[in-house]
Amino acid sequence: MIGFIHKHKKSITFLAGFLLVLALVLNFTGHHDLRQFTLITATVIAGIPIAVKAFQALMMKAFSIEMLVTIAVIGALFIGEYVESAVVTFLFLFGDYLEARTLEKTRSSLKSLVDMAPQEATIIRDGVSVTVPVEEVVEGDRVIIRTGGKVPVDGKIVTGQASLNEAAITGESVPASKKTGDSVFSSTIMDTGYLEIIAEKVGDDTTFAKIIELVEEAQESKSKTEKFLNKFANIYTPAVVVLSVLVYVLTRDLHLSITFLVIACPGALIIGAPVSSVAGIGNGAKNGVLVKGGEVMDRFSKVDTLVFDKTGTLTKGKPEVTNIEVFNSHEEQDLLRLVAQAETVSEHHLGQTIVKEAKSRDMALDQEPEAVNVIKGNGLTATVEGRILTIGNRKLMNAENIAIPAEVEAYAVNREKAGNTAIFAAVDGEVAGIFSIADQIREDAAPALAQMRKNGIKKIVMLTGDNQHTAELVATELGLDEFHAELLPEDKVAFVKQLKQQGHVVAMAGDGVNDAPAIATADIGLAMGEGGTDISMETADVVLMADKLMQFSHAYSLSKATIRNMKQNTFFAVGIVAVLLAGVLMGSVHLASGMFIHEASVLIVILNAMRLMGFNRKQMQQREKELEPVQV
Repeated sequence: MIGFIHKHKKSITFLAGFLLVLALVLNFTGHHDLRQFTLITATVIAGIPIAVKAFQALMMKAFSIEMLVTIAVIGALFIGEYVESAVVTFLFLFGDYLEARTLEKTRSSLKSLVDMAPQEATIIRDGVSVTVPVEEVVEGDRVIIRTGGKVPVDGKIVTGQASLNEAAITGESVPASKKTGDSVFSSTIMDTGYLEIIAEKVGDDTTFAKIIELVEEAQESKSKTEKFLNKFANIYTPAVVVLSVLVYVLTRDLHLSITFLVIACPGALIIGAPVSSVAGIGNGAKNGVLVKGGEVMDRFSKVDTLVFDKTGTLTKGKPEVTNIEVFNSHEEQDLLRLVAQAETVSEHHLGQTIVKEAKSRDMALDQEPEAVNVIKGNGLTATVEGRILTIGNRKLMNAENIAIPAEVEAYAVNREKAGNTAIFAAVDGEVAGIFSIADQIREDAAPALAQMRKNGIKKIVMLTGDNQHTAELVATELGLDEFHAELLPEDKVAFVKQLKQQGHVVAMAGDGVNDAPAIATADIGLAMGEGGTDISMETADVVLMADKLMQFSHAYSLSKATIRNMKQNTFFAVGIVAVLLAGVLMGSVHLASGMFIHEASVLIVILNAMRLMGFNRKQMQQREKELEPVQV
């Protein structure tokens, strides 16, 4: 029975509406008795779904809005106010229908994401190309994607090149060029080209599947405002019943007390906050920003201090070896080969940059390094081809008692002043060379930071493990308030804790790997999640899928707009209820008209929240077009 009512609720609503119109016609034609029967029938038909929902809430020991309406309708039938009872039940169901429709629209970003998921994949098995459902693709399969096709899984390109629309992942509509060795992600669309990839993540493990899961969880999670309103409803509903009884005791007017009961329903108040939260999170997902729930939105809107890692956050995170200087009669090629061999086991981006340089020179890195010891934040030591290598910064050289000659130190300082990171490489306890590695500041860094200052950020700090000179160049270029260089991961955590103790509400942005501890410590952790790395999605509260700082600015202003929208809806809802109740007590608002205004207020708060779906999109696109490259 309950399942039938829920399934046909829309039909029940429109049947009740038809009966109301029929009753109006019968009134004009003088069929009074038939009109009364039609109104009672409409009341019963529309009232059953409301009463069922009230009963279900009561079984859960909760006092719902439906309970107020059910009591009021029974009272209206008792005193013979059939027009009011029919109108109230129909308007309540119709308001519920409009609420469901508009809520569905606010969730359209998630629905559009789900619709992007590919259904089939073309793979090569036993030398034959076959098309299979995407669920049947397994890790290691060789997958073919042609022009116009969707990438069915996450993987690495082994053959071909193409232009891919990655809007489903990054929110960016500008196609990205892909070639052999690059990674591709499920649900991105190939504009032109041909690719063969090896499947690395399939099914629920793909980046796209995780995005959908995160957005679903976020839209279900509640902000502090929503949690408060839910508790408030459980107190408010019985309080209204008591007050309506008090009105009857004081006035002896049953009609007035029933009207008071119906008009006091806090529908707009209860729906206002959740719909704002859903619309805000949906806007973020549509623009490549994953915000993990209403509570995150709430905290994010209060942030006044930003802390950034440098490499991969304020800079592009795609460093290149700009120079290799050798000392003590070492050969450049030999030193590069030895260092690259040792760095093959390193996950640090600077180490991988050296490996990439060696591979670009067609060096065979087939020797497994031995006795590897990674010193977090400083470098590593290893044995390669019988030689003991020490690779890292000055702190590591000092810790290993390796002397840095004056001319080597002078060279390193000059390279750092020019914007390079100097990596010292020692062989058998003697400095053999310096690798100069340079990165570029993100094009959108300066305008994004300026925009966030405009929106209320008071302090911007950079924490980096890089050298003092390079850090100073970046900080000066971007006009940061503070910077601290040559820090270990634990130093960053300590600094974030210190800021919080001073009363700042801190957002920490990093690459989601080396900065995970500091990201987890901050009030809001934000990860530059290129393609959505697992650790960035798990650790951070906010993930930028396109690695663009302008998305950070958008997320921050969106959080403020979402909380502002919640407050607008709350104040409006409370104001409407107060005005209506005052009107009831003064005799100027009646049951049917009051219920109509009440349901209209529900629709208004929903429409107000829906404005968030289009928030700031045009401005974001315009600012991205205006960006000019900035280099260090």
